[in-house]
Amino acid sequence: MQPSFKLDSALSRGLLDVLIKAGLVAALVMFSFQVFQPFLELMLWSVILAVTLYPLYLRIRRGTGIKDGYVATLVVLLVLIVLLVPIYLVVMSIGDSVNSLVTLLKSGTWSVPAPPESVATWPLIGPRLYALWLSASQNMASVLNQWMPQLKGAGLTVLGAAASAGGAFLLFVGAIIISGVIMAFGERGEVASQRIAMRVSGEERGKPLAQLCTATIRAVAQGVIGIAFIQMLLIGVGFVVKGVPGAGMLAIVILMLGIAQAPATLVTVPVIIYVFNVEGFTAATIIFAVYTFVAGLADNVLKPLLLGRGVDVPMPVVLIGALGGMVVKGIIGLFIGPVILGVTYVLFWQWVALQVPEQPTPPAA
Repeated sequence: MQPSFKLDSALSRGLLDVLIKAGLVAALVMFSFQVFQPFLELMLWSVILAVTLYPLYLRIRRGTGIKDGYVATLVVLLVLIVLLVPIYLVVMSIGDSVNSLVTLLKSGTWSVPAPPESVATWPLIGPRLYALWLSASQNMASVLNQWMPQLKGAGLTVLGAAASAGGAFLLFVGAIIISGVIMAFGERGEVASQRIAMRVSGEERGKPLAQLCTATIRAVAQGVIGIAFIQMLLIGVGFVVKGVPGAGMLAIVILMLGIAQAPATLVTVPVIIYVFNVEGFTAATIIFAVYTFVAGLADNVLKPLLLGRGVDVPMPVVLIGALGGMVVKGIIGLFIGPVILGVTYVLFWQWVALQVPEQPTPPAA
């Protein structure tokens, strides 16, 4: 009985040591996560941008032959210029519009025209809209005083959204700068990511999974961000050539709709109707309408071509991951969702493909 007691005691001490070590490791991981959590989104964006821009980095390095740090700095500057110039133009356009509106209000010459009688016949909102419109055309000051609490609430909401957008913009700029540092050490980072993947899922599956994650991030960047940017350029050029008011702001809205996977027709159709109402049905307006409508549907053609290219995962899996990730985690979920769903898809089918070893057949009697 004594040897058995000693064996049980040794097993208990060994189990206790394992539990203590596991508890210490869990506490260390939790504390490290709490320390790193404020920088988690910044680093995720940095890694995503570095993976997306790394082919451009390699192309410039091969073409110029300069050092890695200089190439990374050049890529960061190019991305910042591409990002800041349109935003600067949009901000200047909004500022000019606000100054013009303030000048018009101070002049006292602005007035609301009387509503047409047909507005009162509109279903549901017609009578109330007609009464409000008529009051505004007769005495705008009293209508503004009446709606002042709602206007203040809307103003605070707009200011909050502007502050949030400003914070997100600064975060994105910081991520671009950090991505340059990651690209400068890109070869070491690639080896490290493959070693981590092999440590987690084995030597045979680790490297393909790391390559899958990289290809998925780049495919989503091309198939979502790239298509939205192309669509913004196509439609924005048409708006500028036609002289649509606020063309730059409308182009940014189209870009946001494209990233959110919403149809650009939410903007193009009202603009087409506006142009027809202002200029009538002429050859120029008809050509503009056809061009704008077709450009608004360009994502339906480009998305199947670019979204799943270079990824060993079906395009619907990538698209579902992008949409679901965006719903759960916002814009960054566009990249995280397809990566997680794609890796899960591959691991699932690898598990299905595993065959149970065949049982040896018994020898014949």
